[in-house]
Amino acid sequence: MKSGGGRIIEKLWEEVRELSLGSDDTRINRLDSPPTPLQFLRDYVSQNKPCIISNAISHWPALSRWPHLPYLSRSLSTSLVSLHLTPNGRADSIVPLPDHNKDDDLSSSLCFASAHQNDCFRTEYSGLAADCDPDVPWATEALGCSPDAVNLWIGNHLSETSFHKDHYENLYAVVSGEKHFLLLPPTDVHRMYIRPYPAAQYSYSHETGEFSLEVEQPTRFVPWSSVDPFPSPETREAEMDKFPLYFRGPKPFQCTIKAGEVLYLPSMWFHHVRQSPGDDGCCTIAVNYWYDMQFDIKCAYFNFLQSIPYGSLPPETRPEGSPSQTDVSEMSEQEPDEQNGDQ
Repeated sequence: MKSGGGRIIEKLWEEVRELSLGSDDTRINRLDSPPTPLQFLRDYVSQNKPCIISNAISHWPALSRWPHLPYLSRSLSTSLVSLHLTPNGRADSIVPLPDHNKDDDLSSSLCFASAHQNDCFRTEYSGLAADCDPDVPWATEALGCSPDAVNLWIGNHLSETSFHKDHYENLYAVVSGEKHFLLLPPTDVHRMYIRPYPAAQYSYSHETGEFSLEVEQPTRFVPWSSVDPFPSPETREAEMDKFPLYFRGPKPFQCTIKAGEVLYLPSMWFHHVRQSPGDDGCCTIAVNYWYDMQFDIKCAYFNFLQSIPYGSLPPETRPEGSPSQTDVSEMSEQEPDEQNGDQ
């Protein structure tokens, strides 16, 4: 039998959907043209409500140039850029340690991250900067600031980003291919089963052509969502039993962002990202603009909700030396180059 607090939290999940996007609708609002700064601020930023905008980047030369790999090669021929290699395209996933078999043992799993989100488009990939706008003008005016970071994402059909949130207002522009998002509002934090996992990275051997996992030393714990929304058919029932608040709760919002479209992803929204190439078979390419969020009363509401121990990890199951609930909350507020984000 659920407690009164549990019923209230579950009611909150439904009310947020009904007030923001419609109680029985998992689609995101679409705009045929860019909003005015006032409309954007009033109808979306202030309401912490996502939307998809068409015809906002149709003037970018990148849309016609970047799907051609020879052009990218020429433009970046003198640039030193970072590449992040993984055996499966999942650069921020939770994976089991080779020496453990217990799925429910936190010490037997790792969350590893290797994606740069440190303003790389304006540094490593500056040879392509002229093909895009330096900011999103109507968002810059509405938010009263320039982007803190502009990042470039290049990947293929294997690239996938697990559920996470960012402390930024995110304008996400797809240049080539398609991005497939699952979105959950900040009020659904308990459904993410956020737990502390040891951080690790993949290491690639040129001699053997194989990957190995290397746990960071000293051990650093990262708060991360335990939920995989697309488990294999063999593990689906077990995953549903382990994470019932996610699988048996309200459906996440789903949207596909095509080349030439922009997603406004409000701060603190949880998102999972997959992608597919365009009709020309080119890799998926996107640019995102991170604007600093306002740490106002909405942030205080979220921190309060997160502190309620409904469906969260019981203290006795934390691995020795892992952070407390307070530490987990503090660790989640990282600088751009320390966060894990979209591929």
